[in-house]
Amino acid sequence: MNIYDTINIENRMGNMGMLRLRPYKVADRKAIFSWCKDEKGFYQWTAGVLGNYPITEKQFDFVVKLMPFTAFDSNAIVGFFTLRNPSGSLDELRFGFVIVRPDARGKGYGKEMLRLGIKFAFEIYRAKRVSLDVFENNLPAYYCYKAVGFQDTVLDQTEEYRILGEEWACKELIFERGKRK
Repeated sequence: MNIYDTINIENRMGNMGMLRLRPYKVADRKAIFSWCKDEKGFYQWTAGVLGNYPITEKQFDFVVKLMPFTAFDSNAIVGFFTLRNPSGSLDELRFGFVIVRPDARGKGYGKEMLRLGIKFAFEIYRAKRVSLDVFENNLPAYYCYKAVGFQDTVLDQTEEYRILGEEWACKELIFERGKRK
């Protein structure tokens, strides 16, 4: 058993109650699938990494190879994300597949879920920074990440994907330890 298997991070959210993180369970899959209602939203969420829209449950099971988390309050599951260490080092952990239940969007759940994920990365894994990509055409997600404290970073080359007949450019964002908002 490792730390990831036993983690239960929580935070009080004023009148929203308490938001907690726990390791993703396969039983969460059906609810998470239901949050992505259209092709554009699916590709903004996955960049097609999991496959073409719509994906199967088997394709989604790829996330168990990462560090998948489910966020929940006293009523239901409200969010999902993964963490991974792209360099093989725990100095940097990378968020991926960040999604919030549609009726919980715009109410602070996404921000709080990310804050809890950052807390986990810094306090449990002692990461020095966390990072993520967001498509330029996904402004609600971009502003959520910025509100949490992620900063734009300039790369030598912008990552682009050909999706739905268009070129979608990514913004790289980083949050460094000690620079909390």
